[in-house]
Amino acid sequence: MTSDPADLTAADHLDAAREMAAANRPFLAYLLAEEAARRTADPATAAGIRAAFPDPTSTTNREETD
Repeated sequence: MTSDPADLTAADHLDAAREMAAANRPFLAYLLAEEAARRTADPATAAGIRAAFPDPTSTTNREETD
């Protein structure tokens, strides 16, 4: 691991997003995935990353329960 955050790659951010998702930290996973997508040159790959880690605060992602 590097001590300079600017040296982190898209893969580093994606790995961290997976770790946060596994730790039940969906918002942190989303933020890390967004950064991974931003650092990804291929638009299709970036879209796949975003689809895998949707914004947990978005009203379109919430399910209503009674």
